[in-house]
Amino acid sequence: MAKRRKVIISCAVTGSINTPSMSPHLPVTPEEIAAASVGAAAAGAAIIHLHARDPIDGHPVQEPEMFMRFLPIIRESCDAVVNITTGGAPTMTVEERLQPALQLKPEVASLNMGSMNFGLYEVLDRYKTFKHDWERPYLADSDDRVFKNTFRDIAYVLQSCSGNGTRFEFECYDISHLYTVAHFLDRGLINGPLFIQSVFGIRGGIGPHPEDVLHMKRTADRLFGDELVWSVLGAGRNQMFVAAQSAVMGGNVRVGLEDSLWLGPGTLAQSNAEQVSKIRRILEELGLSIATPEEARGMLELKGASHVAF
Repeated sequence: MAKRRKVIISCAVTGSINTPSMSPHLPVTPEEIAAASVGAAAAGAAIIHLHARDPIDGHPVQEPEMFMRFLPIIRESCDAVVNITTGGAPTMTVEERLQPALQLKPEVASLNMGSMNFGLYEVLDRYKTFKHDWERPYLADSDDRVFKNTFRDIAYVLQSCSGNGTRFEFECYDISHLYTVAHFLDRGLINGPLFIQSVFGIRGGIGPHPEDVLHMKRTADRLFGDELVWSVLGAGRNQMFVAAQSAVMGGNVRVGLEDSLWLGPGTLAQSNAEQVSKIRRILEELGLSIATPEEARGMLELKGASHVAF
């Protein structure tokens, strides 16, 4: 009997897109982020993607010491691969965004592959009151905000971390971002296997239509061939639909409260683990198998948890 294909589940635990007022279940404090990460790993996530937040008002922060308030707990409590953001938030400089990955040397770090409009303002139609003063302007001002990731910025991050043994999760919000990955492959600043995370449904990036997902996969296959390890995330209500389509097409998946606060129509997810458990059930019903952290490390050729700085 043929072996069932292994699928990597990543879980993005808190992120910088959603604000604390949008859901009471969003992890904010170090203790909450650590517990959410360990719970997601127990539910089947092989990779945990992490941002940090100020524990008082929940605004996105990027100081390495803030990450160190939860990273050691996660490492001691589970064997999941830790993936640290270099995206941070669109309001941060690239120098600020770089520091956690540079100093803490994770197995994986995310890297956005292009500048783009990054519109969050439409959620104001659904949320009328906010707990903290920063939330409303953070969302409202996104109609005039460019998330800056120039070729120089990307090269700076790659060159700065080149001695760390960190492999990047290349976050691609549009077809052009795949060509940017190919550009840096040609320049010799990256090497395979290439962990491509295609993002669907963010205002300013590619849409979530099945044809968009097909187009992204076809282009990635053509550009990267056997070097490609493809994964997807669908923003908001698109999360599970896009993930299921990816799995059917031979890809991997990402869920988590960074990408969507919902478990289903009108139902908030009470934890990251709930979303991981749901996509795991879908994958297993499709006859697929869930990759363990060690299997994910093998698929991505990672350096191992013993070579990080936390």
